[in-house]
Amino acid sequence: MNTSITLPAVAKLNLFLHITGRRADGYHNLQSIFQMLDYGDELTFTRKDTSELCLRCNQTELESQDNLVLRAARLLQQQSQTSFGADIYLHKRLPLGGGLGGGSSDAATTLLALNQLWGLHLSIEQLAQLGLQLGADVPVFVHGRTAFAEGVGEQLTPIELPERWYLVVTPDCHVSTAEIFQHPALPRNSAPLRYDQLKTAEWRNDCQSLVEQLYPNVALTLQWLLEYAPSRMTGTGASVFAGFTDKMQAEKALSTMPSFCRGFIARGVSESPVVAALAKAHVSSQGVAPAAP
Repeated sequence: MNTSITLPAVAKLNLFLHITGRRADGYHNLQSIFQMLDYGDELTFTRKDTSELCLRCNQTELESQDNLVLRAARLLQQQSQTSFGADIYLHKRLPLGGGLGGGSSDAATTLLALNQLWGLHLSIEQLAQLGLQLGADVPVFVHGRTAFAEGVGEQLTPIELPERWYLVVTPDCHVSTAEIFQHPALPRNSAPLRYDQLKTAEWRNDCQSLVEQLYPNVALTLQWLLEYAPSRMTGTGASVFAGFTDKMQAEKALSTMPSFCRGFIARGVSESPVVAALAKAHVSSQGVAPAAP
């Protein structure tokens, strides 16, 4: 069995985000399409024969015991009662507080990788249930498929969408998800959509107007990007995005990006690259040469 594994932890976009109500427990019911991208962070896991968990990161300020990566690893240890531990290296590319799901994706990749590295044989559904304890976005990354999401984001129905290139741009501000969802001015009464209405309905982000008011740089970034394509915010921001049928169009827009932003171009995919990478690592661990890509 291999004692080391490297896997991606990709970003997602909320192609729309409708808030349909507030629950008694304070969480919100929502509807969204989580679009997987082929771009994100990367994590390397090396199995330890002791129960110690150690996280290193190219951004040293993230080497915290409260990092979702370590929280996911500890949760999996506790649930499985394994005696193994791991050295984990996180190469962080995704911006913090951008609404791209980077922390949740890191946690999901951690669950997937350590389940295999520790030989636990938990199912994807079991891992997704564990992930939900860490955050509402974690299950979609565990499943690794572009999906229509309901509930708090954990009720997932896979959906196929036309391939597009996305320009994702993040202004230099950090939006607090908790602040936005607790704000009294947040709309919470969008009418629920049926699955068969998705592709014809008007898509919007119910958080966007409030975030634009509270964070002017988000509004300025959207105004700039709207010159190139229809655009909106993902999650609670601060990242915004526009979809293009042609990569060159996205590159043209990126070349004029405001100086207070950072950005990247990624392809929207139906299946997260983590699915194929995990399968390839599993085949390798069995001592069988992986199939050619």
